[in-house]
Amino acid sequence: MGILSSMYTGYTGIQGQGEALSVYGDNIANSATTGFKVARPEFKDAVAKSLNGFGSSLATGRGSKVGAIRTVFSQGTLLNTESPTDLSVTGNGFFVADNLEGRNFTRDGSFHFDKDGKLVTSDGAKIQGFQADEDGKITSKMGSISIDRAILDAKGTKTVNLFANLDSRADMNLKFDPANPDKTSHFATGVMVHDTNGTPHAVTVYFNKVDAHNWEWKAMGKGEEIEGGKPGDQVQQASGKLTFNDEGKLDTQSVDDSSFNFNKGSKPGQKIAFSFGKEVQLGGDGLQLTQYGSNSEAYKTTQDGYSSGSLGSLKFDDDGKLTAIYTNGENVTVAQVALARFESPEDLLKIGGNKFKETRSSGQPTIGAALSGGRGSITSKTLEASTTDIANEFINLMTAQRNFQANSKVIGVGDELLGEVINLKRN
Repeated sequence: MGILSSMYTGYTGIQGQGEALSVYGDNIANSATTGFKVARPEFKDAVAKSLNGFGSSLATGRGSKVGAIRTVFSQGTLLNTESPTDLSVTGNGFFVADNLEGRNFTRDGSFHFDKDGKLVTSDGAKIQGFQADEDGKITSKMGSISIDRAILDAKGTKTVNLFANLDSRADMNLKFDPANPDKTSHFATGVMVHDTNGTPHAVTVYFNKVDAHNWEWKAMGKGEEIEGGKPGDQVQQASGKLTFNDEGKLDTQSVDDSSFNFNKGSKPGQKIAFSFGKEVQLGGDGLQLTQYGSNSEAYKTTQDGYSSGSLGSLKFDDDGKLTAIYTNGENVTVAQVALARFESPEDLLKIGGNKFKETRSSGQPTIGAALSGGRGSITSKTLEASTTDIANEFINLMTAQRNFQANSKVIGVGDELLGEVINLKRN
């Protein structure tokens, strides 16, 4: 009967609009939830009834139903915080979190380090990333991000790099005297190196011109810091030769000896390589150490040793790399936060706690580093705000309320008409 069908049609409208009210209410309730993405109900008409069995001109609708509740993954506003472990994603991507229930994905970057030094969410799920090796190079090995080294062990210097120019106009008749190196060398520059215990030592490198294209260098330490040395003396610990081409570029370099014997408990015979750049004969540009017709001058010296230090602070880069900053001035790359990218993020399953799970419709995650493979960037000391627009949600709420009331009227009118039919019997 058409009257009964109209009442059922109104019922489906009420049921659908009730679901919509629930969705909009949930959006409003999560207006302050970090990383929350609004949802929207998508309606479909119910199966129609054809009165003639095969045509559509006499088809009658059977109401509506909620076909899907779709999550809208628009970008949320970034809110500044003071915590370096607060992270946000700008663009595509989800943080990867593992717990006892398995692997989850989230846009909520309000993380912290637990008692075991692992980066976790507010409910203890471990954030996953790519681990760094001992040299700070990011590897493909994936696991929980953690700070394992609160204390950074001392490291003895292995390599010294020196950037300088040696004056091609220098007098070639000056002969080097180890007992008076300052007055018998053409040029000298100092560098701070560390012994195997991490103790810093001042080493002076002296340069002497041999002929138009050749120089000799000697690295000398203070006598009071060298095993068997005398205070006030300079003791040679390394030496080598340098050759320049006609353009003043470093052509070849060689080391005659390098054996540093610092006292006070450090390892004897410490090998320190002095590098003056890649020479021309090996395919280099030969410009780290030059021989030009200008005053001898050192531009920069670097070395890879350091003393021990404790963890001072942490820093995340835009590509998600976590760097530990120690009190000795060393910065060590610990790990890189992983981001997961889905072909259809709208089909992810919400499981509560600001987390999602993959579904067959969403596809499997492609996990990689930020700023690669279409993934977004990561920003530290920020959190992504909810995408709820309160004004828009209230408009949706009022629209759903009106639609609910209108469908209830359909049921009311059908009830009145059905009453009239019943009264026909009485009359």
